[in-house]
Amino acid sequence: VQLQASGGGLVQAGGSLRLSCVASGSTSAINFVSWYRQAPGKERELVAGISSSGSSNVADSVKGRFTISRDAAVNTVYLQMNSLKPEDTAVYLCSAAAGRRLTPYWGQGTLVTVSS
Repeated sequence: VQLQASGGGLVQAGGSLRLSCVASGSTSAINFVSWYRQAPGKERELVAGISSSGSSNVADSVKGRFTISRDAAVNTVYLQMNSLKPEDTAVYLCSAAAGRRLTPYWGQGTLVTVSS
């Protein structure tokens, strides 16, 4: 499984961005896709996740502002981020768990910078 994340950029506080994570390879084996973020000097944080059946969850820190969704036809998981805050600034990474052993796969990160 290969993952390609995109959609990051520079945005002012209060703005929106939509991140995309495109999967390729053995996509039928993917059970779950998650978005993580890592800010400088901080630990990696789970932001949101969505299962192959479509059930999803988001972290309390972004609930009400971020939404995760998927388009199975194009093997893509989206992270819609609204009402962005400077503290949302981080590298955002997508990860997939595939197969019976839930083997983890990681894409490269995409940088989100929110200016105040």
